[in-house]
Formats: sequence, C-alpha cells, structure tokens
Amino acid sequence: MADMDKEGDSADKDDLQNLKDLVDRLYWFRDHYFETHHVEDAGRKQSDVTSEMEKTLKQLEEKEDQYQNSAPFLLLRGRCLTVAPGFSAAAEDNLSRAVKLNPGLVEAWNCLGEQYWRKGDLAAAKTCFTGALQQCKNKVSLRSLSMVLRQLPAGGAQEQAQRVLESVDLARQAVQMDVTDGMSWYILGNAYISLFFTSGQNPQISQQALSAYAQAEKVDSTASCNPDLHFNRATLFQYEEMFGSALAGFSRAAVLDPGWEDPSERERQLMDYLERVTALIENKGKVKARKLRSMLASLNVSALGPCSSPQYRSPTGRVGSLEPRCLLALSHGHNAGVAAVGKVVFSLASEGRMAFTFGMVDSEETCCVVMVYNTADNWGTLIGDSVVIPEPQVKRHSVSHKDKSFDFRSIRVDSPLLLIVNGKWQAPKSQTAASVSYRPQNE
Repeated sequence: MADMDKEGDSADKDDLQNLKDLVDRLYWFRDHYFETHHVEDAGRKQSDVTSEMEKTLKQLEEKEDQYQNSAPFLLLRGRCLTVAPGFSAAAEDNLSRAVKLNPGLVEAWNCLGEQYWRKGDLAAAKTCFTGALQQCKNKVSLRSLSMVLRQLPAGGAQEQAQRVLESVDLARQAVQMDVTDGMSWYILGNAYISLFFTSGQNPQISQQALSAYAQAEKVDSTASCNPDLHFNRATLFQYEEMFGSALAGFSRAAVLDPGWEDPSERERQLMDYLERVTALIENKGKVKARKLRSMLASLNVSALGPCSSPQYRSPTGRVGSLEPRCLLALSHGHNAGVAAVGKVVFSLASEGRMAFTFGMVDSEETCCVVMVYNTADNWGTLIGDSVVIPEPQVKRHSVSHKDKSFDFRSIRVDSPLLLIVNGKWQAPKSQTAASVSYRPQNE
C-alpha cells in the first residue's frame, strides 16, 4: 500500500512538472518573442501572448478537478494569468489561495505581490515581497521590493531619499545573486536614475545607471527588446543633452511597443524642440536689427555685477573677478575664469521640457542657446534681460535623426542660482529639484 502511495505521489510530481513546463514555455514565448518573430510583428505581440495564455489555461483546467486544492497548481494557474499585462482578479484569487495553503511558497508571494502592484495597492505588494524575503532571500523579491519602495507615496524629502537609497541597495543585492539576470540589471538602472535625481544629480550616478542598462543588454538578449529600458535610458540621455541617443531610444521603444503612446510623443516633442531652437538661433529670436542694436548698446562691463569683484568665488572654488568673453571665443567644455554676457532674445516653453531654454546674443551679435535645469515653474527670463553666465559649460550638438539634422552650440546651466540676471543673483525660490518620469516594467 505504501508503495502504491509513493507511486501516486511520484506520478503527481511528474504531472505537475509537466504543467510547470507548459507555463515556463508560455513565459519564454513572451520574453523571447522577437527571437521567433520580426520586429514588424510588435503590434501583434500582446494578442499572440494572450492566445498562448488561453491555450495554456485550457490545458491547466483539464487537471483542475485533480489539483483544485493544490498550492503548486494554484500557483501555476496564477502565473499563467500573470503573463498578460495589467491586473487580473483571477490571478489574485489563485495566488491568494496558494499562499494560504502553503505560506512557504515564495514564488506565489512574488506573483501575488506583482498583482497587488498592478492593482495599485503598493502597501500590500510591499508586504508580499517582504514576506517572501523572510522565507528565502531571492532576486525576484529583492528587485521587486526595490521597485515598490521607489513608488510608495512620498513622505518628506528625507524619507524619500532614504527609500531610494534602500531601493538601490536591494537592486544591487539582486544583481549580486545572479549577475547574468538582465531584469535585475535593468531594475538597478532604474534605481540609479531615482538616486541621480534625489541626491544632487551626481554625474557618476548617471553613469552607473547607463552602465547598468548596458550590462542588462550584454548579459540578456531579451533586454534589447525591452521597450521600457530604451525609454528610461532615452529619458536620461535627454537630460544629459545626448539628444541623438535620446531620439534613437524613444524611437526604438515606440517600435517595440506600438500601443504605448509615450515614446513616440516624447520623440516628437524632442524633435520639435530641436527644430524650434535651431530656427530661433538662426534668426536671433526674430528680433529686428534696430531693436537688437538698441538692446546691446546697454551691455557693458557693469553687467558682470558680482563677477567683477576680486573677491568673487566661483562654484568651482576659484577666487577672483571673471573676464567677459564673447560667445565665439568660448571653448567646448568648462570655461574657467571667464563669463558669458549677453541679452535675452527669446525663451522657449517646450512641451515636456526638462530645462528652461532661452537664447542670448552677445556684443558681437552672436546668438547661443542656454538650457537652465532645476528651475521653479514660475522662473524665467524676459526678452531684453541682461544675463551673465559665470564659467560657462559649452557643448556642441550635431544630431541626425530620421532625415533631419541639427547643428548648434549651447550653454548648460545646472541651476538658475548660477545665473546673474540684470545684475542680480537669483532668489533661492527660483530653484527646484528636477524630476523625470520613467516607466517601471511589469515583472
């Protein structure tokens, strides 16, 4: 009799393993879709995955009477339903029953946490992932908890900063558990983006984010087909003024997920911004020649304001007055010991802007665009304002995308507090920390 029980248990295990293989193949079909289909099929991907999910569900349901109170079977059915994006009440029900029957089923806790996350119940999702980690340290719970922590409603700035630091640590732990897992590298990249914008925008952290995304693609062939990775990286590229890379990233994300409107919209906005900027530089904001000469007549050394003092201390720590320098004489990169001086001839309120943009003309009537970051919504410059940019950071842009080319120079200013407008430093309230929106992937 005991032997017969053992044989029955063995048959059940084999049966459940076969069902697990079915669900695993379903996930492989979704995650490796572009290895078996052309990118032109991207618009069909979701319907194809749904079709495969329904076939798999049908095979699972044939065993429902045999396993209706089996936690592993309920997990498999919950996983099957979770393969589609969006919240599934049926998946939540199956997974909830699975963890009640077997609280030690870590994978069920992780899948249930994902359903809560999709439902918008972040507190319940956090409880699931935390509980799973108490059962067993695993990469899925670590990276999922990292993601949820960054999305919890913000408390104070200090609390939010602490949460982001914790999320980075969790994502790092997930990577350390399996350095060949592209999803963990991708989540770490997202965590670094959040850290970049909550900790003073240290360029090293920006590089760590880009390195994490690159590593995701290196170790996992499916990462290159992740539209969220391309979109999030493009968002960072745009902030770093790597406009060609940003446009390519938004474009790629749009191709990989045709139903997602944000990438193509952000690509359109950036193209429109570059077109408008280059046109305004070329015609000097459409300011008429006589008016421009009149504006520039009042531009003299006194416009330097505090920068003319021998006691002036630059943001880099250099002490001493700054020498006014015409725009064409500025070198690419950081220009120490000098200041750019000019009159504002246009300002640009672009859609989805990351920077307040204005054009300035110097005494030689050379026009250059200035991009000011971390500005408060109500801060800006007016046509005719005198502007001094101490030790300007100059960049040359040469961008080609979809048969259009843009070539211009710009000055990057990381805060309005670094500008002197009409002889005065800007008030502290003119600055606010920049934030960007990126898309966390359903995991």
